[in-house]
Amino acid sequence: MTGHAVAIVAALLLDRLIGDPRSWPHPVKWFGRLIALLDRSWNRGGFRFLKGLAMLMVVLLVTAACSIGLLSVAARVHPFLAVALETVMIWAAIAPRSLKEAGQDVYQPLIEGDLVKAREKLSWIVGRDTDRLEESEITRGAVETVAENTSDGVIAPLFWAMLGGGPAALLYRAVNTCDSMVGYRNEVYSQFGKASARFDDAANLIPARLTACLLILASGQSAANRRFAWKMVKRDAKKHPSPNSGWCEAAVAGLLKIELGGLNTYKGIISDRARMGDPVNERQAQHIIEAAKLMERATYLFVLLFLAGVIVYELAFTWSESSSFIRGIGP
Repeated sequence: MTGHAVAIVAALLLDRLIGDPRSWPHPVKWFGRLIALLDRSWNRGGFRFLKGLAMLMVVLLVTAACSIGLLSVAARVHPFLAVALETVMIWAAIAPRSLKEAGQDVYQPLIEGDLVKAREKLSWIVGRDTDRLEESEITRGAVETVAENTSDGVIAPLFWAMLGGGPAALLYRAVNTCDSMVGYRNEVYSQFGKASARFDDAANLIPARLTACLLILASGQSAANRRFAWKMVKRDAKKHPSPNSGWCEAAVAGLLKIELGGLNTYKGIISDRARMGDPVNERQAQHIIEAAKLMERATYLFVLLFLAGVIVYELAFTWSESSSFIRGIGP
């Protein structure tokens, strides 16, 4: 557990200092190539659900074999090498700096009044049509992305890293990548991507709810505002079509006292998403920055709580070992 803690802290420091250089090799790119290959080969004919499940299992088995195998070899060479490798694995699985920068990339042209560029930047991080959106809707899209990915891109991989180290973080990332590539409810992927979507829902079940709690607890807002945010979570989280995304979006909407959700357009097709939160405040570009700050605060609180848990565990273990030793040498 101590090794996981060191690797998690080091990974967060690396992310803060370096981020996610696009030119560097990245496991998510490798996941994507393997998924695309299996999609082209297997997503045809009958038994598509079973083929999609097989695709997911292949991706997970390859990920587990490579990550655990490399970590085992590193541990035999030197324990510090294993910790360093685990740090890199966790670093590859998280994206707090990239998420913050994605929000800033939308925020900057918004405050400069350049809606065309803001729409373009938003289109890089959302699947909805952005070419006709005004400032309020651009802000909504960016805030929703930051809120949802606070769990998917930060807390969830850290949660799994806490339980199983670097390999567990990468396995989570592999499931998440499968879902993002094939987990759609359309004619092409409704069967082939069903297993990936269900596994992703299961993998995020605890992290999404944990993230909502962390966002509210770490917000630094008054007790009354935190109670209001929790009220929004209890009222609205279950309205979201995803069993998990609504928790994060409702928490952020409640803390910022804005309304998220509403009408989205995907390739000209209108989708009416459930509303999250109450429109106490009018949505403005500054809410993008505030959502990113909430993400950072939640991340720091998670790590602090984990480190506190590790310290308590190590102290309890040391005390137990000492007590056993004293009893062993007693009369």
